This record gives sequence, C-alpha cells and structure tokens, in this order.
Amino acid sequence: MSNRKFNWSHLYLILVFIILYAPIFYLIYYSFNAGGTMTSFTGFTLEHYQAVFEDTRLIGIVVDTFLLAFLSALIATIIGTFGAMGIHYTKQRGVRNTLLSLNNILMVSPDVIIGASFLILFTFLGTWFGFQLGFMSVLLSHIAFSIPIVVLMVLPKMQEMNPSLIDAARDLGANNWQVLRQIILPYLTPGIIAGYFMAFTYSLDDFAVTFFVTGNGFSTLSVEIYSRARQGISLEINALSALLFLFSILLVTGYYFISKDNKPKYKKKKTQKIGGK
Repeated sequence: MSNRKFNWSHLYLILVFIILYAPIFYLIYYSFNAGGTMTSFTGFTLEHYQAVFEDTRLIGIVVDTFLLAFLSALIATIIGTFGAMGIHYTKQRGVRNTLLSLNNILMVSPDVIIGASFLILFTFLGTWFGFQLGFMSVLLSHIAFSIPIVVLMVLPKMQEMNPSLIDAARDLGANNWQVLRQIILPYLTPGIIAGYFMAFTYSLDDFAVTFFVTGNGFSTLSVEIYSRARQGISLEINALSALLFLFSILLVTGYYFISKDNKPKYKKKKTQKIGGK
C-alpha cells in the first residue's frame, strides 16, 4: 500500500511539472522552425537565434534588463537585510507588528495599483523637481517592491539565530561591528542569498509596475516583448525565450551550489570567529 501511494505521488509531481514546462518547451521547439510560424514545423534552422544576436536594439534592452535586475536586487538585499534586523530587534510588539504589516503591503497589493502609485509619485516629482521617467524611476520602483521579499527571506533566519551566540561574542570582547560581520551576517547568509535571487527574479520578469514607470528611451525585456507581441508572433522572441530559459537554469544551478557550499562553511567557522580579532 505504501509503495502504491509513493508511486502515485511521484506520478502527480511528474504531471505537474509537465503542465508547467510544456508551454516553455513548446516555445523552444518552434524557435528552431524554418517556417516562421508556430502552426506547423517545416524544418530546422538557427536563423531566429542569429536574428536575436544581430538585433542590437534587443540586445541592448536585454543588457539593460539584467543590469536593472542585478542592481535593484543588490540594493534591495542590503536594505532588506538591515530592515529585517531592525524589525527583529524592535522591542515593542505593537511597533514590530506595524512594521511587518507595512512591509507586507507591497506583497499583497496588486501590481497595477503599485505601478499606478509610483507613476503618480514620479509625475509629482517631475512636476516640481523635473524628475524624468526612465532608468532611475524603474530602478527605484523595483527596489521598493523587492525589499519586502528580502525581508521575508531574512527575517526567519534572524528569528532562528540563538541569542547566546551574540552574548558569547560580546563576553569575549567583540564589538558591534565584529558581531555583525562575524556572527550575524554569516548566519543570515542563506536567507540573504535566497532574498537576492528572489528579488532578482521578481525584478527580471516584472511587467505591470515597469509598464507604468518606463519613460521614453528606456525599456525592459518584458515591456519590449509585450509591444512586439501586439504586432504579431515573431519566432525571434521564441529564440530569446529559449536563451533566457537556459540562463535561468544556470542561475538556479549556481544558487544551489552556493547554498550547498555555504552551510558547511558556516558550521566550520562559527565557533572559530566568536572571539574575533
């Protein structure tokens, strides 16, 4: 009986993954179609991939999109990590719950509402201070909605940390900077890495918020694909999607090995760094 349940559970997981990945592999399959449509496969070709690399405007948008994602995720991770520490060390429970509620507003609010709110804000800033919609407006928006994700990734690790580690470090003469650098941050590293990759992913595939705050002269990949899809199906987008899917697999693989290598490293050095230099 147990084996039968085990087999059914595996079959269910396989079915779920097939449903999730079938559209992606469908796009990748037709990215090699020489016919130029997604109705019938007429022959194998790499001309659509060649067209992607020859489209300098599209390559520039891809570079800008990844630059935006890397930069917004980095800044959001720094702010979110110290924000999680601040929430954790807030002594008054009412204030702590209020901060958590404010942090979760951007998580539960629809992207359309967030995008419209940022558009109103940046329009106000543009009226009074000459602020223009473009890279900076998109960057600030992505940082803002990525911070709550990092907080939710880091805060549980902060709550799991044994306070006696910090007390032992202070008893051994460690100052605040040494405690932060050698005790708190190494312990929070798995949560920080998870928060960074979550913020990076969330920024990379965001469309609704970016659509509102993108100005003339700057565009992200999601907005560009949307504008091209309205003009008709292009297998160049299929080829680009296949390349991005491969890049995503590499990122996930790298995240797996980073997380795997980080855990034993911390366990080995945790007791050695309590005293500090």
